[in-house]
Amino acid sequence: MNEENPEYLRSRELVCRENSQLLIVDVQEKLLPHIPVRDLIVENCGRLIQGAQLLDVPVFATEQYPKGLGSTDKAIAESLGAVPEKVRFSCAEVLNWPGAAERSDDRHQVVVAGIEAHVCVLQTVLDLLGLGYQVFVVADSVASRSKFDWQVALDRMSSSGAVVTTTESVLFEWCEVAGTEEFKSISRLVKGR
Repeated sequence: MNEENPEYLRSRELVCRENSQLLIVDVQEKLLPHIPVRDLIVENCGRLIQGAQLLDVPVFATEQYPKGLGSTDKAIAESLGAVPEKVRFSCAEVLNWPGAAERSDDRHQVVVAGIEAHVCVLQTVLDLLGLGYQVFVVADSVASRSKFDWQVALDRMSSSGAVVTTTESVLFEWCEVAGTEEFKSISRLVKGR
């Protein structure tokens, strides 16, 4: 519902800050050198985290086998709390997501970013969809070592029911209106490109 016009109802296809949470998947120091667009991924994941924190959207992150793949990239880790380790490719189990029937709040949307798109991101997205979440995959904030794997993963996630979107779209959907201090802060994040 819009504060300026309580009669206005937003589309359920939009990301809503009150209904969503952000999940950053395995943006780790030993994986990143193999990602051709690593600087863009780190930058956009950082923007998503900053925007989420500014707008009170819960942020979660994971690390895949950090003994072998290293810790979360320092530029991202400084904005996060504890990051759980995992060996299962999907993050759904590690983060102890509640099942669709057990949700205790309205955060039924999950915005997903990270690496690699065709392995951990894909398996997480499919598991979250299976649990009944509405999932938004941020195309310019996910990557794989090969562009082909990235594209196939995006296509597969989309055809399975995930919404493929962009960093800027998520930030402005979370923000919803212009003319506020939050909007000015989000605009600065976007202009940092």
